[in-house]
Amino acid sequence: MVALEPVSADAPRARALLEDYFAMRAEAFPTGQAYQPVLPAAATFTPPTGVFLIVVDDDGHDVGCGGIRRIDDGPQGTRYEVKHLFVDPATRGRGWGRLLLEGLERQAREWDAAELVLDTHHTLEAAAALYARSGFTAITPYNDNPNATRWYGKRL
Repeated sequence: MVALEPVSADAPRARALLEDYFAMRAEAFPTGQAYQPVLPAAATFTPPTGVFLIVVDDDGHDVGCGGIRRIDDGPQGTRYEVKHLFVDPATRGRGWGRLLLEGLERQAREWDAAELVLDTHHTLEAAAALYARSGFTAITPYNDNPNATRWYGKRL
């Protein structure tokens, strides 16, 4: 059975998945633009201000990751940001990205988050489709991430 396991964002298992994600993004980034990866600080993804989850497949292999971190208290309430949502391309189409996103949303709700936000790049069409199916809508930029061209939010 596929499982979501919370781990430290600086654990070797998490770092291996993040390195795969960063390599994939750098390779697919538009010509002439530099992808600027940032390894997440473990403290940022430590409860109750955040969590980092790994997707473990039926055979016990780590096949995906993602996290949420508390970013601010806005006029609508506490916001958490979805970061580094990644599922190994060889395992896509099995619903594990949705499973991961739902797990992160569930945790944010448990911490009384009012909203989830995220940023992404327009070249990640499958990710954009997942976000739309999951109830995220386009919002104005909330950060200055040089890797982002789209911003999404979801009221909880």
